[in-house]
Amino acid sequence: MANQNTATVDIGFTHEDFAALLDKYDYHYSPGQIVAGTVFSLEPRGALIDIGAKTAAYIPIQEMSINRIDSPEEVLQSNETREFFILTDENEDGQLTLSIRRIEYMRAWDRVRQLQAEDATVRSAVFATNRGGALVRIEGLRGFIPGSHISTRKPKEDLVGEDLPLKFLEVDEDRNRLVLSHRRALVERKMNRLEVGEVVIGTVRGLKPYGAFIDIGGVSGLLHISEISHDHIDTPHSVFNVNDEVKVMIIDLDAERGRISLSTKQLEPEPGDMVKNPQVVYDKAEEMAAKYRERMMQQGQPEPAAAEAVEEEDLPSATDE
Repeated sequence: MANQNTATVDIGFTHEDFAALLDKYDYHYSPGQIVAGTVFSLEPRGALIDIGAKTAAYIPIQEMSINRIDSPEEVLQSNETREFFILTDENEDGQLTLSIRRIEYMRAWDRVRQLQAEDATVRSAVFATNRGGALVRIEGLRGFIPGSHISTRKPKEDLVGEDLPLKFLEVDEDRNRLVLSHRRALVERKMNRLEVGEVVIGTVRGLKPYGAFIDIGGVSGLLHISEISHDHIDTPHSVFNVNDEVKVMIIDLDAERGRISLSTKQLEPEPGDMVKNPQVVYDKAEEMAAKYRERMMQQGQPEPAAAEAVEEEDLPSATDE
């Protein structure tokens, strides 16, 4: 009787049964999933990873890092367990392709979105320039600084290797666009030391039909045509030349848009002095600015600057002429 019971219990569990059971409980892995895996074989141009599937998954070297690497050992160690992104479905051999780079990209975009929300200033070295501007890396992502947002007297091509303070202009993961401004970062830093109603000395760096761009210690402020004089002026060219040294008063600081608005009109002892005798305006600038500040205090706040009508794209860097 005992022998019969033993025969009943010792039913053979065949290889086919085991395979069927594995199939039944096998996890289905899909592209886009993030899974834990253990490195069990490093190869010259990739690595085999155990993620619990029937066949070892593979990660090619180009998917191991957001940065360029020359060997898998720079990123992975044997028997290391970490997260991997499933990049492609199983091939004909049942093998999945993995990525670490994709996880790093996702986290980098999350980080730059957070930095943009905080209106943070970041620093990065220029690694290349082109006709439109300069290229940098932020959190491993490739960022672009348009030429109009580079404020330096250096030729653009000499910026390679230079570390620049930068503000975010556009963070768009869907369009893979990361656009930054050197000018805005400089303006913010400069703004921290400037006040509305303050007289500063600057240099005319550019003339447009709507006004003059004045370089104030490396950042560009706009002297709108309506703020040059109480007298009517047809064009800023009739009052200024490029490279003229001028005294101007700050009438608006817009940190969010990275804009400094200036005036000489408010410094005129007599209406039209900027057209007739600019030196008189410069000689009495501090005295007239003190009166302006007093008026503004009585009114409670500075009057809005006419410069707000100018489009962001129209603003050149301090070196544009």
